[in-house]
Amino acid sequence: MSTPALHADRLTRTFRVRGGPDRTALTDVHLRLDAGAVHGLLGPNGAGKTTLCRIASTVLTPTSGQLLVHGHDVAREPAQVRRIIGIVFGGDRGLYGRLTARENLEFWCAMNGVPRSRTRSRVEQLLERLGLAARRDELVETFSRGMKQRLHLARGLVADPPLLLLDEPTVGMDPVSAHEFRRLITELRGEGRTVLLTTHDMAEAQALCDTVTFIDAGRIVGTGTPQTVRTLRAEGGARVRVHDLTPAAHAALVEALPGLDVVVSVEHDEQTRSTDLVVDTEALPALVERVLTLGHRSVTTGPPSLEDVYLGLLTDRDGTDRGMEV
Repeated sequence: MSTPALHADRLTRTFRVRGGPDRTALTDVHLRLDAGAVHGLLGPNGAGKTTLCRIASTVLTPTSGQLLVHGHDVAREPAQVRRIIGIVFGGDRGLYGRLTARENLEFWCAMNGVPRSRTRSRVEQLLERLGLAARRDELVETFSRGMKQRLHLARGLVADPPLLLLDEPTVGMDPVSAHEFRRLITELRGEGRTVLLTTHDMAEAQALCDTVTFIDAGRIVGTGTPQTVRTLRAEGGARVRVHDLTPAAHAALVEALPGLDVVVSVEHDEQTRSTDLVVDTEALPALVERVLTLGHRSVTTGPPSLEDVYLGLLTDRDGTDRGMEV
């Protein structure tokens, strides 16, 4: 079996809180991520996603347990780990606004030990690839959010690392910039790199990730491929989509549902003119019958979306594993 890109074994991280009890950010985390794939780390704010990324990047050390990055222990071999990872944050952290894009990358090449003889060609290659070549000599403080995120990705790639840690990289991006950024991530996977992506965007995770891991209150509550976790979650829920609904028809449908207390959630999409109903699987026939009785004829059923899985897993906050590891 090949060495995993990231392997956590009973990983725990506790923070001291002055004047109060210690706060545990990660508890007994077991996780194995294969190399050469995009892995999504999903969970609410404060779930422990960023703490896990900080440990993987050697910024924090585990309180107990172990985390290996391509076989290197983050606590015992931090220098080796730093040489094989690239880090991409959201926002402006890590960029220098009063320097140009080229100067930023030259600085990070120096910080990452890229030989000076290779720096110029490496910088030019990254600027070209990330679509920033035409603005290489402009100050970064004049860049849009999307351009800054592309520069962040270029910064993460200066040392040509096999593992990239992306902490919510598309937050605040416009749809066009986010789409382009996702295309670049797909290209990196095609090159054999491993990407660990933390995100709140379920559509992004479903489109990009080979596997997803749900984390809540510092514990892993489910992991698998997007399709697998959707199928497994479907054992306890199903999605019914009613098509071609005007806002008035949607309102009438919702008004007719209270008699069925098995409906978990209702969501209307004005663009597609459809309403999604998530219900317990056993109640699926009764719900479909009710919808048809109301005169709706364009109805489809299927497993819940990744967002439904996310919401369902995080509804039960007792901190136990849901048995979804595959």
